[in-house]
Amino acid sequence: MRPNFRRPALCLALAAASLAPNPPAHAAQDGKARAEQDEARQKLQGVRQQIEALTKDQRETANSRDSANAGLAKKAEEVSAAARAVRETDGELAQRQHDLDQLNQQRAAMQGDLGKHKGALDDLLRATYTLGRGSDLQLLLGDEDIDRISRALAYSRYFQENRVERIKGLLADLSRLQDVENAITAEQQKLEATKAERQKRAGDLEKQRTDQQKLVAEADAKYKDQGQRMAALKQNEQDMNALVAKLQRVIDEAAKAAEPAPAPKGAPAGPALGNLRGNLPWPANGPVHAYGNGVIIVAPRGSEVKAVARGRVVFANFLRGYGMMIIVNHGNGFMSMYGNNETLLHGVGDMVEAGEAVGTAAAPAGDNGAYFELRQGGKPIDARGWFAKKH
Repeated sequence: MRPNFRRPALCLALAAASLAPNPPAHAAQDGKARAEQDEARQKLQGVRQQIEALTKDQRETANSRDSANAGLAKKAEEVSAAARAVRETDGELAQRQHDLDQLNQQRAAMQGDLGKHKGALDDLLRATYTLGRGSDLQLLLGDEDIDRISRALAYSRYFQENRVERIKGLLADLSRLQDVENAITAEQQKLEATKAERQKRAGDLEKQRTDQQKLVAEADAKYKDQGQRMAALKQNEQDMNALVAKLQRVIDEAAKAAEPAPAPKGAPAGPALGNLRGNLPWPANGPVHAYGNGVIIVAPRGSEVKAVARGRVVFANFLRGYGMMIIVNHGNGFMSMYGNNETLLHGVGDMVEAGEAVGTAAAPAGDNGAYFELRQGGKPIDARGWFAKKH
């Protein structure tokens, strides 16, 4: 029995962002720029609020028609939160391990330097003994030549001063080494605590996944035949069409009042999606087959689903029939949709770059997996001709 998320989903676009002009030379221009920034931010916030309101209306409509939808949506969001927590803990583990490796390398280097300092100090002590073979007092009491005594005393003072400085340096190195040793111990303790937290969160995630599978099975069991299933899927698609139509009106109004978002500082803007036909990067890895208006990519659970081009997230929520869905607007009427995510890594209003992870794939079931669809002007377009050829 195929899960509902395999059906192609409809999507929306958003063209609203804050401006980031260069600092003006005059106070009047500066005030005008700040006013424009404030106005742009308010418009973007207004669009977000309208999208959230429309999403809420869609959810309530679906819940009133199908009581199981509320449970499915809540459980999908709980699984998403648990999976994201595990992912964040994995990132923290990797960073702590990196820090620990750096400290161990630092300790090894300091121990090597310490050995050199000890060797140099040993040589100095031997040289001092060989030079005097006794104390400065013995030199003065002997019947040696006065010039030789003067030279010997000068050398003796030099070696003694050098010895004192080397001893000070050695003690300082030992102190720094002890600090590094303490830091290593503290970092090891943090690493162990993070591993324990990761294990706990992974256990919570598995429980949420099991509960979700039960809910999905219960929702599927209510369909008595294939006809009822197709009718439900058709209803989902009609609801999506209505929602997209409302969202498109909001987006069109926002596009007239707001300028496109500038590229993040230090990141050059990528090529427009419309120029990537035949060279579009794949959003996920795995076997691919056509489905409806898009494609199914049988990606491993937890693997990253990546944006195919630079754009702004305009939808990130649960949709009956599509699972956890994220939609990115790329400008010029182009939108990309990423369905059946286990967790979403961005929210409405976030700017994402080409190749940046926007979600992680849910567990594939048979020939089902991550869903991808392209739209232009609100209409589905065949994505298969846009992807780069796989080698």
